[in-house]
Amino acid sequence: MVKKLLVTGVGGFVGGHLQQWLANWSDSPWQLVPPRRHDLTNPATLDAWLADACPDAVIHLAGQTFVPEAFRDPARTLQVNVLGTLNLLEALKRRGFDGTFLYVSSGDVYGQVAEADLPITERQPPQPRNPYAVSKLSAELLCLQWSYVEPWRIIVARPFNHIGVGQNASFVVSSIARQLARMKLGLQEPVLQVGDVDVTRDFLDVRDVLNAYFLLLEKGRNGEIYNVCSGQERRIRDLITEMSRLAEMELEIAQDPARLRRADQRRVVGSSDKLQNETGWKPGITITETLRSLLSDWENRERKKNEQDSSYHWCNGPGRGLPR
Repeated sequence: MVKKLLVTGVGGFVGGHLQQWLANWSDSPWQLVPPRRHDLTNPATLDAWLADACPDAVIHLAGQTFVPEAFRDPARTLQVNVLGTLNLLEALKRRGFDGTFLYVSSGDVYGQVAEADLPITERQPPQPRNPYAVSKLSAELLCLQWSYVEPWRIIVARPFNHIGVGQNASFVVSSIARQLARMKLGLQEPVLQVGDVDVTRDFLDVRDVLNAYFLLLEKGRNGEIYNVCSGQERRIRDLITEMSRLAEMELEIAQDPARLRRADQRRVVGSSDKLQNETGWKPGITITETLRSLLSDWENRERKKNEQDSSYHWCNGPGRGLPR
């Protein structure tokens, strides 16, 4: 039987991939509730969205996700990520929801973790070190509290860094891919502007992330938290080497102080043993596949943008197509 799935933030990076995932899933048990403009800080917009359909399940993706923006405006980040989640829970309750609610948090909630405690498991006490992580942990606790008192099945996912086609260039791997694409097209000198390239992170393809989310909808246990990660520790410098090899580019690395983060964790690698043991999930896309698709995507995007810019300047340059 087809079940109705409501997804907040469906217009974002992960949401776009989720729509494509469902479109490619020939025997999917899920039917997406038609997206509608909504504002998590405005309960009336959530009530209006839910008026025509009470979902069987919810994946809550929407939120303020950019760490530098959280430092710039922590109050807004807390308002969207914590109070916005409360508004959504209350709107669902008013609609009579009694299904499965998957809250998408972040591995960033763990904060500073000693190297002796790596890889990070769900038993690691959270120590958030930025306003974004504080907001995600607070919303987690809110969701878990609701799991104790409401007849719902509420699950928390803690994805670590996920990457893929279409990701904004404000994120490190996407930024590197964009710069390499621009170099290849002759739009940028072969000097890569980066932050700290000697930190390590646990990167996972967004398609593997989505596979985990749908398995959690099916098999996740109420009131439980699950890491969603590759279990592989990767240094940014090594990814740059691999990406430059794939792009067949030689380049120079230049550290940009503006790209350095305060309170940054030097090493990150997670454990997804709990997720794998309880749902059967395993990552299926290699890092090379992911990097190759990112480079190809950015090359297409930058080429198209450059062609559009060139066409605009040709049509609107001096003496060309302008009224006298």
